[in-house]
Amino acid sequence: MASSPKKASQRQGFRTNEFIVYPAHGVGQITAIEEQEVAGHTLELFVIEFQKDKMRLKVPVAKALSIGMRKLAEGGFVDRALKVLQGRARIKRTMWSRRAQEYDAKINSGDLISIAEVVRDLYRAENQPEQSYSERQLYEAALDRMAREIAAVKKVSETEAVRLIETNLKLGPKRANKAENDEGGSQEQAA
Repeated sequence: MASSPKKASQRQGFRTNEFIVYPAHGVGQITAIEEQEVAGHTLELFVIEFQKDKMRLKVPVAKALSIGMRKLAEGGFVDRALKVLQGRARIKRTMWSRRAQEYDAKINSGDLISIAEVVRDLYRAENQPEQSYSERQLYEAALDRMAREIAAVKKVSETEAVRLIETNLKLGPKRANKAENDEGGSQEQAA
């Protein structure tokens, strides 16, 4: 028996044409739910398209939830993730290779808050030192994942989502208070 597309339109709470988040790849769209015979067993599969990566993935319906596939975040959860960006960067004092592994795991977790933490921790304002190549790669991967989900949830372009993320990053403690601290420093000297 060959695969038969669109036998069902909904499984495990997911439906065709719905945008979802797949942990290792980010935002994708379920284009079909089909049956396929594998080793004598009939298997139901979600067919997920990742338009930007030009990739198609088939995920067994029964495994979707256990591997972490989820619906897009609700608007309130997106706002919480944007608030995380405004917090103080938390950078552990461990070797870069260890931190890089932790950042990579957070990005691939599919959890929007964890991804926001990576974006916040690796963000560099214009007045801060340059990032290493690997830091920049991780930052851009996290930024891209976060922007894609925010764009899908808020129904805006990815460029607008990146602007929204950067606006929130600039509200962070070191970035927003820099001008105030410079003024405060000159006042203390004058006193």
